[in-house]
Amino acid sequence: MTQKSAQNHSAMRRFFSSRLFLILLFIVAFLVALSYARAYYQDYAIRQEIKQLEQEVQNLQHKKLESFELLKYVSSEDYVEEKARVEFNLKKPGEHVIAIPEEFAFVDDPVAPSRDMADEPLNNPTKWWYYIMHIQPSHS
Repeated sequence: MTQKSAQNHSAMRRFFSSRLFLILLFIVAFLVALSYARAYYQDYAIRQEIKQLEQEVQNLQHKKLESFELLKYVSSEDYVEEKARVEFNLKKPGEHVIAIPEEFAFVDDPVAPSRDMADEPLNNPTKWWYYIMHIQPSHS
């Protein structure tokens, strides 16, 4: 049996020192490296997705805070009062309201010429006189 075991040992030694073993070892090492690279890429992709989701969570939290602030303002008395004044033309008890017709309203754009500046500007008392008497100013 020692001769058989010596032949077995010799055959194994020849296999491990052969080119076939070297090629098989290279293929196994390549497959291990390939699977490691694939796992590393999957880990990288998952980390990127986690970063993206965390950023989305921060954006949604910021939007939620803005929504809460808007909700707080919409449910406040100031908002209700503003809507009552603007949309329904209401006023507070004891408050006096003066309505100015659009033709006598102030010009917001200082560059745009107004009707009063066309020929000769009217002074303030004259404008009030026209307003009180319901007369349209005439420009010659």
